[in-house]
Amino acid sequence: MAHLVAVCPVWARVAPDLGPLPLLRRAEGFEALAGAVIAQLISVAAADAIFARLKAAGLMTPEAILAASEDALRAAGLSRPKARYLKGIAAAGLDWDGLRAMPDDRAVATLTALPGIGAWTAEIYLKMALGRADAFAAGDLALQEAARMMYGLDARPTAAALRRMAEPWRPWRAVAARGLWAYYLRAKGREGIR
Repeated sequence: MAHLVAVCPVWARVAPDLGPLPLLRRAEGFEALAGAVIAQLISVAAADAIFARLKAAGLMTPEAILAASEDALRAAGLSRPKARYLKGIAAAGLDWDGLRAMPDDRAVATLTALPGIGAWTAEIYLKMALGRADAFAAGDLALQEAARMMYGLDARPTAAALRRMAEPWRPWRAVAARGLWAYYLRAKGREGIR
């Protein structure tokens, strides 16, 4: 946060009001990636509910996902595409230790080669599960909306525009994301990420 405050007067103004930022970490591996897939394009509340149902049903390992029928996955709340994505990811046999050792760009490329994984999902995984300090999911709508409000913009920035805005925040863009989500929570009264 000290870096963000030093490079940007807007961060300098809002940082004292944000308080300590939550770490937002998850254990790396299949469950964390599945959680990111579940959270794609739905509300935090809906993602939390689906994640909880899958977990309660014992469907949070690659083996359990591969053994489950599509009906069982749908009954837990997954859409057909997300059920297919999780089955494809489970079948891929991803080397989780190898992924941890990769540089960010290579890890994103490895993840986006999997079914249903785009840049947002890969970057969320890098930030949340691998703890990468510069991972930044510029396609996240809550981050875009928080940036719009925080910077007094007329419209929500696109992913490309937010990436350009975030360049001075390197190498701490994951901290900036945590700050933007905290700002979103304060402004909207609801979580922007699960």
